[in-house]
Amino acid sequence: MSGGVLRNLKTSDIPAALELSAEAGWNQTADDWRMLLELAGCYGIELEGELASTTTLLCYGTRMAWIGMVLTKGLYRGRGFARRLLAHALDLLDQMGIGTVKLDATDQGQPLYEKLGFRPEQAVERWGRMRSADVPRPPNVPSRSTNPNWLAMDARAFGTDRSALLDKLAARTPPISEGNSYLLMRRGRLANYLGPCVAEEPEVARGLIEHALRNEVSSRRSWDLLPTNSNAVAIAQDLGFAPERHLTRMVRGKDLRGCEEWVYAIAGFELG
Repeated sequence: MSGGVLRNLKTSDIPAALELSAEAGWNQTADDWRMLLELAGCYGIELEGELASTTTLLCYGTRMAWIGMVLTKGLYRGRGFARRLLAHALDLLDQMGIGTVKLDATDQGQPLYEKLGFRPEQAVERWGRMRSADVPRPPNVPSRSTNPNWLAMDARAFGTDRSALLDKLAARTPPISEGNSYLLMRRGRLANYLGPCVAEEPEVARGLIEHALRNEVSSRRSWDLLPTNSNAVAIAQDLGFAPERHLTRMVRGKDLRGCEEWVYAIAGFELG
């Protein structure tokens, strides 16, 4: 470990943070970083006036926290910056008494997380697709007026309340919904992002996703899903998506799972 000042990130750091995530080939936009600054603890290491490394810590109430955006500029890798930031975040969580911490790990990052007490929970995958004109019209067009119970249903599916995050995402693009089931979308730097999506029945999830794709003008789409949900995998395959990245969801502390058979798209690797 060598050098650098560990500090909280601020709004003026967004361009440098975006440069870091773009260097890694990730899909985040400036709006995504701004949302994280508003919702999460965002930490960085500054070295000689340059943002060298980042980590974000998003607390979902007092039951679960999510770690994301573990990034180090290529020039500064191998100096222990990521470990230092993660240790700082985990110390804060231990002080707050949050019993469950999760993250989605790349193969490269997994050994470090295991050393810090994380263990594998399940696979998570990014699927991608170029725009196609053959998305069928859903027989029943979903609504843009969301049932007020959608947040409660999401909490059951995810395992804890994350309404602050969902409210931020919904303010950017209103949900598509049917009953308590919903789908959110957002713009990405490289591809428009599909998710989160929570639905009790696969037919409902398919209708929401088909409706979103029919009305989406982007040429590129990304969809992160849990491959244990075979219905989500089948829908993705039917709609021309294919796996692009394979990560491992990891947990530290208490196991905390929701109704994952309802989860047809996650909110993102950095959000859960």
